[in-house]
Amino acid sequence: MALDDVTTSIRNAMVPIHPEGRIFIAAFAIVAFILFLIWQPLGWIGAAATVWCALFFRDPDRVTPLADGLVVSGADGVVCDVKSAIPPPELGLGSAPLPRVAVFMNVFDVHVNRAPVGGRIARIAYTPGKFLNADLDKASEDNERNALLVESPYGTVGVVQIAGLIARRIVCFVREQEQLAPGQRFGLIRFGSRVDHYLPTGTVPLVGVGQRTVAGETVIADLSHPGETRGFRKG
Repeated sequence: MALDDVTTSIRNAMVPIHPEGRIFIAAFAIVAFILFLIWQPLGWIGAAATVWCALFFRDPDRVTPLADGLVVSGADGVVCDVKSAIPPPELGLGSAPLPRVAVFMNVFDVHVNRAPVGGRIARIAYTPGKFLNADLDKASEDNERNALLVESPYGTVGVVQIAGLIARRIVCFVREQEQLAPGQRFGLIRFGSRVDHYLPTGTVPLVGVGQRTVAGETVIADLSHPGETRGFRKG
């Protein structure tokens, strides 16, 4: 195998790191170096933590399906809740319950968030709050969060970044009135958190609790066929 082929294979196997993570990875690496000088076993622990930090900020490319009306997951993680719930007031979606799909991200998941649908960002609203375990239902109401309202041709979708027990920073890359493409990167949460998706009335989610999702790829609903149902089997 030619050297160029080997280089290309290695490059293709490496996952890009989001720029937001560079300063943290550098800080972890410096601490690891200092720990090596103090006591080698501590240094190896620091090195392992540095590798974890680099993995946390990985930002792989995704292949987003582009069929009309599809809603894709905004986060990597596990679906922790699928039910009707009252959306946060800052979204301006009213006080009636809407179909909601909540995805919990642990500290080993990719934390770059992606747009569930393409459309205009009608509203972005940041709300300070607590840092409860993001897996809890009340985290949607009590925790620090950042909400986006996206107007798509097939209906308005709300997507909410929610801070978690460890997370202390929600980053948003976009602004109001911008046009989002389906699967476009729009934010990031550090370090372990949740993303809630609020769907138009009558939409039947196409994912179940316990299902693993991939941001920008996993289809969670179809707004062009809102009443279509899907069964699930675990095993």
